[in-house]
Amino acid sequence: MSFAQVFSAQTSLLSAHIVTIEIDLSTGLHAFSVVGLPDKAVEESRDRVSAALKNADFEKSSDFKAPKHNNRKIVVSLAPAELKKEGPLFDVPIAIAYLLASGELQTPIEDFLFFGELSLDGKVKATTGVLPLVQKAQREGFAAVFVPEENAAEAALIDDITIFPTATLSQIIAHLRGIEEITPFTDPPPLASYTPENHLESIRGQDHAKRGLTIAAAGGHNIALFGPPGTGKTMLAKALCSLLPNLSHELALEVTSIHSIAGTLTETLVERPPLRNPHHTASYVSLVGGGTIPRPGEITLAHRGVLFLDEFPEFDKRVINALRQPLEDKIVSITRAKGSAVFPSDFILIAALNPCPCGYYGSHKCTCAPAALQRYQQKLSGPIMDRIDMWIEVGAIEHSKLLEKPNESGESDAIRKKITRARTLQKKRFKKTDRLNSGMTPKGLVHHASLSEKCANILNTAATKMDLSPRAYHRCIKLARTIADIEDSKDIQESHILEALQYRPKQER
Repeated sequence: MSFAQVFSAQTSLLSAHIVTIEIDLSTGLHAFSVVGLPDKAVEESRDRVSAALKNADFEKSSDFKAPKHNNRKIVVSLAPAELKKEGPLFDVPIAIAYLLASGELQTPIEDFLFFGELSLDGKVKATTGVLPLVQKAQREGFAAVFVPEENAAEAALIDDITIFPTATLSQIIAHLRGIEEITPFTDPPPLASYTPENHLESIRGQDHAKRGLTIAAAGGHNIALFGPPGTGKTMLAKALCSLLPNLSHELALEVTSIHSIAGTLTETLVERPPLRNPHHTASYVSLVGGGTIPRPGEITLAHRGVLFLDEFPEFDKRVINALRQPLEDKIVSITRAKGSAVFPSDFILIAALNPCPCGYYGSHKCTCAPAALQRYQQKLSGPIMDRIDMWIEVGAIEHSKLLEKPNESGESDAIRKKITRARTLQKKRFKKTDRLNSGMTPKGLVHHASLSEKCANILNTAATKMDLSPRAYHRCIKLARTIADIEDSKDIQESHILEALQYRPKQER
């Protein structure tokens, strides 16, 4: 046999694609070529495969000669040809395809899918993006997947497909020859034991800000915390993430897939909403995503979680304005010369900022010149401020309160119960696990957040005085709906509208 076909897979952007590896052997001077838009790492697989076949320990089968020891012309084709092939994960399937084409293996493998990088001595190395690859294999009807041993627990998150953990190339060959079978990985991945962190008890005072965090967490609303340095803005922001409930299994798989592809996965299954906290010197590409071949940035890694931007106005203005689309549409579109991509970016934004460059605006400590203050405030455009539902001032705390013992009244647990109850109401309302009040459409507002005549009059009068945009007007209604849910109120009351309005930025902001 001089021809063989093996199935593998790779990720492209945030999607997985089945890749068919075909190999043809013909007589002649030795040549080893890889076609099908391979990148440098894929082209170099010919050397890794050759060395692995030569150096691997095949005690339980037989020794194989390196391809170059047999005068053959080897052509490896990776299909579909128009898909750019990236990374070293094709090493294992190329090696298997070569052995099939040369007659060293004669096992039917149409129902199997292979991927993994080979070391020069035949060991199989871990790779990224395993979860979406196995998901794709399961959807396409493959019976089993051979994965690197280190990735087996992640692959086992997918049901109805057999996972064979592999440590070496010789182990795979011995299994295919029926000499020694690989035991399928059946142990469920251990669930992380999560003990909620009670950050709120460590924060003295700031009851107004804590109320704002409760509302933001319950309805998925964006929130800005502003005030002088050292008043607890960063602590409050981190507390919000600890108040959020665990992700559902479906959403946990979605988030885990994103982090697996990006190479940022630190646990088998991401069960907690992710918290991303990029520094204010972060570049546009690192935050939004992009590159020659578009890759996800921090706002996509924060999907289903929290994006915390400390020192918000210190970020590059281009970076701040790039948040417009993801904050509105929950996606980010990236277009480059070599391709375009649409990445999910459904997150809660927490922006922390000082009122001026020195941080002490309004007090005798402020040293900012009027021009510097104006430049600082102009960093935040109207459209960005419109998209942030809640603006909460975090004021200075009395020094005497700082010496008080931490509050052990169970404040965090009580707030978590409120948030869970409010989110349960939203789940029933929208009949979706991933829809919150912040994501209501104008049509949804009519059905789920209708206002009484008195509430509408209050909102309309305030909207005129505050010169609210239509977007801000609708966001006030969504916020009021969440406040009503927290208070177990079926209908939006006047007090809910008034509270929602007080979170809009004041004129001086």
